[in-house]
Amino acid sequence: MSSASQHVMILGSGPAGLTAALYTARANLHPLVVEGAEAGGQLTLTTMVENYPGFPEGLMGPDLIQVMRQQAERFGAKFLKGDATAVDLSVRPFTVTVEEERLQTRALIIATGASANLIGLESERKLLGHGVSTCATCDGFFFRDQEVAVVGGGDSAMEEGIFLTKFATKVTVIHRRDKLRASKIMQERAFKNPKIAFLWNRTIEEILDASQGKVTGIRTRINGSPKTETLSCDGVFVAIGHSPNTRLFTGKLEMDGRGYIVTHHGTMTSVPGVFAAGDVQDHVYRQAITAAGSGCMAAIDAERYLESLG
Repeated sequence: MSSASQHVMILGSGPAGLTAALYTARANLHPLVVEGAEAGGQLTLTTMVENYPGFPEGLMGPDLIQVMRQQAERFGAKFLKGDATAVDLSVRPFTVTVEEERLQTRALIIATGASANLIGLESERKLLGHGVSTCATCDGFFFRDQEVAVVGGGDSAMEEGIFLTKFATKVTVIHRRDKLRASKIMQERAFKNPKIAFLWNRTIEEILDASQGKVTGIRTRINGSPKTETLSCDGVFVAIGHSPNTRLFTGKLEMDGRGYIVTHHGTMTSVPGVFAAGDVQDHVYRQAITAAGSGCMAAIDAERYLESLG
């Protein structure tokens, strides 16, 4: 077990963490970025990003992450593979344990992002990676000329469904309510797509068939009714939102009821010297550009904090 000290440590390597790394590196703060279990964050699971300013033709999510990382490295940001497994924010400098290594830092920027939610069925867990997926852009290719279902009613569910029509012959969106939560433009795109069908007011009871080791269908219950129906399909894509990756900070930082880190005056948390950026504190916008913007804010806030210490 070794111990080393940093000016700034950044947890997470998505758009928020990489932008924070770029700005703190240019401020000569020699940031160390702990990449996390999912290096690059959710953008590495995305195909075409068309709404990031400066790229009129769009670019692939992993490519955007790659150029952001190269830019941060050019100014001296260092990267450490692995996941933070423990933090001590009660004494300064703060201590962060990465795997077995204990590291100290004067300022900490948390950009650990959020992860996909699951329905919570045992059959779903057993079939994850065997026909059940949380990422259409990662796995859609495997369902060419097959029928699939998408669970959810928000923007991410519509995006997944529309993307899957590139491969699947039919996409059935299953939603627990009678109307979608998705933005108007995403709803219109989905309703217009001839390959997309909708099942409303449904609860997922079971994903079939774990005994065969593959997806053969979904058993749904119509809300308020004992009646169940089985939809035949070859794959199930779960798109029911995200949960922030904040378990490490439970009881150590102020969080809201859903576990998102509460920030004030920009990116400050309830502990001076600890800052939060991106989807770990933003459940409203959750875009690459807003994550990058808050990463910039966190870097500037951390720089000013360190200056105030002298």
